[in-house]
Amino acid sequence: MFYLTQAVHRNAQIRGNKIATIQGDRQHTWLEFKDRISRFAEGLRGLGVDNGDRVAILALNSDRYFEYYFGVPWAGACVVPLNIRWSPVENAYSLKDAGVKVLVVDDAFAKMIPALRDNDVELDHIIYIGDGYLPDGCINYEQLIADNQPAEDSYRNNDDLAGIYYTGGTTGFPKGVMLTHTNVWSSAIALVTEVGLKETHRILHSAPMFHLADGAMSQGGILAGATHCFMPMFTPDGTIKAIEQYKATHAVLVPVMIQMTINHPDVKTADLSSLQFILYGASPIAESVLIQAMNTFSSASFAQGYGQTELAPLATLLGPEYHVTEGPNAGKLKSAGKAICCVEIKIVDEDGNTLPSGEIGEIAVSGPNAMTGYWNKPEETAVSIRNGWIHTGDAGYMDEEGFVFLVDRVKDMIVSGGENVYSAEVENAVMNHPAVDQVVVIGIPSNEWGEQVHAEVILKEGQTATPEDIISKTKEFIANYKCPRSVAFRTDPFPLSGAGKLLKRDVRKPYWEGKERQIN
Repeated sequence: MFYLTQAVHRNAQIRGNKIATIQGDRQHTWLEFKDRISRFAEGLRGLGVDNGDRVAILALNSDRYFEYYFGVPWAGACVVPLNIRWSPVENAYSLKDAGVKVLVVDDAFAKMIPALRDNDVELDHIIYIGDGYLPDGCINYEQLIADNQPAEDSYRNNDDLAGIYYTGGTTGFPKGVMLTHTNVWSSAIALVTEVGLKETHRILHSAPMFHLADGAMSQGGILAGATHCFMPMFTPDGTIKAIEQYKATHAVLVPVMIQMTINHPDVKTADLSSLQFILYGASPIAESVLIQAMNTFSSASFAQGYGQTELAPLATLLGPEYHVTEGPNAGKLKSAGKAICCVEIKIVDEDGNTLPSGEIGEIAVSGPNAMTGYWNKPEETAVSIRNGWIHTGDAGYMDEEGFVFLVDRVKDMIVSGGENVYSAEVENAVMNHPAVDQVVVIGIPSNEWGEQVHAEVILKEGQTATPEDIISKTKEFIANYKCPRSVAFRTDPFPLSGAGKLLKRDVRKPYWEGKERQIN
C-alpha cells in the first residue's frame, strides 16, 4: 500500500526528536510535525472537508506549506497547489474547475482574495498561514491547530487522488493534472534511489513549492527523513545566504536560477562548502553555464531531471557521473539522462511505433508515476495517454546506451525560465487587443530565460499599435511570465500548408537557424 503520510508516521517513530523543518528561527521535530499536521487535519474535517475534497493553497514557500502537503491527505482530501505567478483570472479558473471550497493563503496572497471573488470564486473557508495581521473573514492556521485534537490518519492510498496540479492548456485554459498517491510516491522513491537522499541531509526549498520539481524533492526528502529548510522565494542573494545559514546540503534549482546565482557577486565570498548536491531541470541548460556552475559550487555534485507534471514529475535523470568534460563518461552533458527506476521510455513515430536508436520521434513514458488524466478534460486526456503511455509532446532521440536527447517540441509549448507556456494561452490573450487581426506566438532563443515568449502580429487594416500596447493588454489576462517579451509586426500572411494549416515551424525557423536543436 502506497500512501504519502507513511513517511510521517515512520519519521515520528524512529527519529522523533530530529529536526524536521527550519524556517528562520522556527524549528519543529518530526514528532511535532506529526502532531501539527494531524491537528490541522482535524481542523479541516471540522470545516466540513471530506474524503476526496479539494483544498487549495496560494502561498510562498514555508514550513507551513510543507505541513499542508501532508495535513491535507491526512484529512483524506486532495491538494491543489496554485501557481504564485498566475493572474487572479487564471487561479480563479483553477479554483472553480477543481470545485475548491477551502483555500489556504499567506501574507503575500491574502490581498488576492477580493480579485478571486470578483471572478466568481465561491469559498466556504479561507485559512491564513501568514505571520501578520489576520485578514477579515480568514481562519488563523495556528489557532486552528491549537483548537483541535490530533486526528486519526485517513490512510488514503494507492489510486486515491493525492493532488490536482494545474499546468498550461493547449486550448488556452489550464489543465488539472490528476496524480494519485502511487504516482507521487513512485516518483519520490525513484528520486531517493537515484540521488541517495539520507536523514543527515538538509534540503533547501528555494524553488517554488507549488511546482513539482520542488515537490519531488519534498516527497523524496521526507521518505529519507531529511531536514527541510525554507526561504519564501528565490533570489540569488537570498539563496546564497540560506545555504550558509542552514548549512544546506541539497537544492533544487532551475537553470535560470543557477545562472543568476553564479553571476551574483556574493557567491565569490560566501561559504558554500556545505552544498553536496544540486538537482536542476524544468528547462535545458547551456553547457557553458553548467560548467561555470560546477566550478562555482565545487563541493556539489550535479544531476539533471527531465519530466513534466503529468509524470509526477520525473522521467529521466542525468547523474553526477556524467557531469564531466573528460574521461569515458564525457559527452553526455547535452542529454537529459536515462530513464529513472520504475519508468520505461520509448521514442515513437506519429502512429505510436517504436523507433530505433538515433531516430527522432516523440518521447513517450510509462510507469507508476504517470498521471491518471486531466481533471474534467477527457478529450485532452485521450490525446496525452494512449495505450498506457504518456505522450510528452517533446521530440528527441535515444542513443544505444539509453540516453535521451531533446531536440524539439511536438506541441506548441515554450519553456521560459523553467515555466511551461502554451502558445494558445498567449495567443488568446493577445487577441483581446482590438487592433490585432492575427497572431502567432512562438518561443525564440534567450540567453537569460532559455526561451522567451515572442508574438508575431498582423494588425487589422487601418489600425496601429506598439509592442508595449500588445504586451500591456495581455497582462490583463495571463501571468507576466507568459506575456510576450517581444512583439514583431508583419504584413505578409502567415505560412499555411496545402490543407490550410498554420506552419508554425516556418515562423520559428528564422530565429533558430544555426542552432543544434530547436529548443533552448
